[in-house]
Amino acid sequence: MKNLTNEGNYTINKEYFCTIGLGIHQKIVISALNIPQSISAFLGNALIIVALQRVSSLHSASRLLLGCLAVTDLGVGLITQPIRIALFMSPENSKLCYYLTTFFETIGGMFCAVSVLTTTAISVDRLLVLLLGSRYRQVATQKTTSILVVTLWLFTTAIVLVAFYNFHIAINIAYIVVLSCIATSTFCYMKIYLTLRHHQTKVQGEVHQRQLDGQEITLNIERYRKTVSSALWIQMALLACYLPYGALTAFIVISRIDKPALNLVWAVTMSLLLLNSTLNPFLYCWKMKEVRQAVKDTIRQFGCLRR
Repeated sequence: MKNLTNEGNYTINKEYFCTIGLGIHQKIVISALNIPQSISAFLGNALIIVALQRVSSLHSASRLLLGCLAVTDLGVGLITQPIRIALFMSPENSKLCYYLTTFFETIGGMFCAVSVLTTTAISVDRLLVLLLGSRYRQVATQKTTSILVVTLWLFTTAIVLVAFYNFHIAINIAYIVVLSCIATSTFCYMKIYLTLRHHQTKVQGEVHQRQLDGQEITLNIERYRKTVSSALWIQMALLACYLPYGALTAFIVISRIDKPALNLVWAVTMSLLLLNSTLNPFLYCWKMKEVRQAVKDTIRQFGCLRR
């Protein structure tokens, strides 16, 4: 039976009083690393959100998906990482630690889940461009993409609510969703690679009429390759940041090993996971010329306004 104690007008479950298991010096170091990450993630993604409004060359569906991803990353920098820093500074085995842990896991889990689902949607979007050709703009409208984005947020919220009812059920759902997302993205990029290889043009960068599955499409191969490359880099960065934490969590759950030595590894893998929100704005500017130029114009305009 759970050990309960009454304090004031509410009941507190002692099992949920948190013990982070890190020394004070380890907490200080990890917090010190998270502070610049938090600031960079917030400022970088805020700048990307503003700059995306200037990029008219991107289709509205693609721009909306990138904007959704930037919003989740901004939320990580503005909310999730500051909560984590406050959590490290809070007294262990306290109500404050418990409340901060609950808030961190709820909000952080929601942002991470939406990020995974959105990057998967981006990979599907890139495949649709290739398969649908001229019909892509009719199918991937701003309205349908907006509905998709709202659905992703509602689905993620539902999983979080399930976690309050039964944590193990929510974890199982989350693992199924993540594995499905990885499988979907892998399929999309492999399909894109094989299709482009099969229909490779002799002169890249020119607009060609290609026959694909019985449909005539007009596609700028060189430009398309760049957009796929950008999406793939975003996907790879997410996997590189998320997989260590996911693998460690799966190992602990399956093996049921809970040694103090794993606490530091857990904290480091969590910091790596949150680092993804800081990396994405740099990836946008590095791989997308239009976004890079829009960011420069936004910075110049902001500088002029301050004078």
